Amino acid sequence: HTDAEFAKGTQFGQRIAHGLLGLSIAVGLLMRTGVLEGTVMAFREIIEWKFIKPVFIGDSIHAEMEVKEMKAMPRVGGGLAMIAMEVKNQKNESLMRGTLAVLVASK
Repeated sequence: HTDAEFAKGTQFGQRIAHGLLGLSIAVGLLMRTGVLEGTVMAFREIIEWKFIKPVFIGDSIHAEMEVKEMKAMPRVGGGLAMIAMEVKNQKNESLMRGTLAVLVASK
């Protein structure tokens, strides 16, 4: 991922960002939407996650999210939110997608 000379000989022909770095950035972007800011109590689980295409050095990525399900969890003072996410690049190509579970505070 970091050696440009080595990366020239790979199937991608250039350096790529590590997949988990892309996931980490995507979760950060999710929080910046403001929908979950200040309400997330814990990141609980990655239900599924698919790495479809690489994130290249210099790509601009954005994340699209949809809350698929909410489940009340009174004993923790909140609930479980199931969030479907898709990460795309500047060409609107899907790079990765999956479902995350987060614990959110209730009112």
